[in-house]
Amino acid sequence: MSDPSKVEDMMKLNELSDNKGARKNRMRVGRGIGSGKGKTAGRGVKGQKSRSGVSGIRAYEGGQMPLYMRLPKRGFNKPNRAKYAEVNIGRVQTAIDAGKLDASATITAASLVEAGVLRRTLDGVRLLGVGEIKAKVAFEVAHVSAGAKAAIEKAGGSVTVLEAKQS
Repeated sequence: MSDPSKVEDMMKLNELSDNKGARKNRMRVGRGIGSGKGKTAGRGVKGQKSRSGVSGIRAYEGGQMPLYMRLPKRGFNKPNRAKYAEVNIGRVQTAIDAGKLDASATITAASLVEAGVLRRTLDGVRLLGVGEIKAKVAFEVAHVSAGAKAAIEKAGGSVTVLEAKQS
């Protein structure tokens, strides 16, 4: 039990506060002429920027060709490409050491999510070779990098690459 004379020296939760000036109240515009931001509410008089609903004006350069149109467009972005949840083998080893993953069982996407290594599987799991793996583990994943595969096989494990989902 603590000494009652020292209780008054302790910090209390109800006495916690921000530093002076750490929080600033937002300016409430359009609230009368006396506020200093009444009538036009800091937008000036007339013109496009004074109206509501003007959002695409940021890229406008006064009639000059905008930067995003002057720069060349390169490549192609496939609209329905597979998005993989990436995990490093070092992260898997950490989960095995912590007892969250069972090294004797086959490690799948579902077991990685259950162990808290991944948040979601997306279109499958891609195994990457950052870090090192010491445990002899069998993996069942959608994709594996060459470095990760070499490191797993060096530790005595195996990797089974699942067929990609057809979209």
